[in-house]
Amino acid sequence: MRDGDEWVVNGQKVWTTLAHLSRWGMLVARTDPEQPKHKGLTYFVVDMKQPGVEVRPLRQITGEAEFNEVYFTDARIPDAERLGDIGDGWRVSLTTLMNERVSIGGAIAPRASGPIAAALAIWKDRADKDPALRDRLTELWIEAEVNRLTNLRAAANRQKGVPGPEGSTGKLAFAELNKKVYEFCMNLLGPSGMLYSSYEMIRPEMAMGSDSVHKAFLRSRANSIEGGTSEIMRNILGERVLGLPGDVRTDKDPPWSQVPRS
Repeated sequence: MRDGDEWVVNGQKVWTTLAHLSRWGMLVARTDPEQPKHKGLTYFVVDMKQPGVEVRPLRQITGEAEFNEVYFTDARIPDAERLGDIGDGWRVSLTTLMNERVSIGGAIAPRASGPIAAALAIWKDRADKDPALRDRLTELWIEAEVNRLTNLRAAANRQKGVPGPEGSTGKLAFAELNKKVYEFCMNLLGPSGMLYSSYEMIRPEMAMGSDSVHKAFLRSRANSIEGGTSEIMRNILGERVLGLPGDVRTDKDPPWSQVPRS
């Protein structure tokens, strides 16, 4: 709601990475509930330390609280901190998301580094060189290399302008591959894969940090949620890249105020 040169914000947002450390945040708020759901949104830069903004930790399966829930209670944001036009927040947020997905899944790491390097290290130390496990490790190595080479090509495309659907491709491949590689690591470790040293509740100072394969396995579940779920990524690729028809959306055109919500 606008009040002169300020906007008064009330609401709640789940899953904000490192909000407990952030000085500034990005907020997409509904400023016109009489517009359809992708319209009537406005994008703001918000002071995370100001009155009316409360950050609560969300404890994860790793025991840490890297993620947060943010509550806004009559928080006042100057109109000068608005990014883009009023009601144009969806377009601005898409640009943000496309760049975020590139930052998550678009890194170009050296060959055989990252998660697949952890699997190779465990395999090297394993006495039993089961041929079926070796074949699975080879499949994962090839998939990791294909993903790396695809990111190289996508990076070349990004030099021409704003990231496109290739960011979603890289993010989806990264998220699903990470889960598969670390699940394989747990299989290689056998019973010791169930041993996790500590569930101490701490507030990390970096995202996606893992000092053990066990923690990385647990943390990898988040890869398919943050920056857009894998299901959303598949929808984007199906519709924008393959040209498939979108899902039936009965809530696309009615005003937001008339859309049923639980």
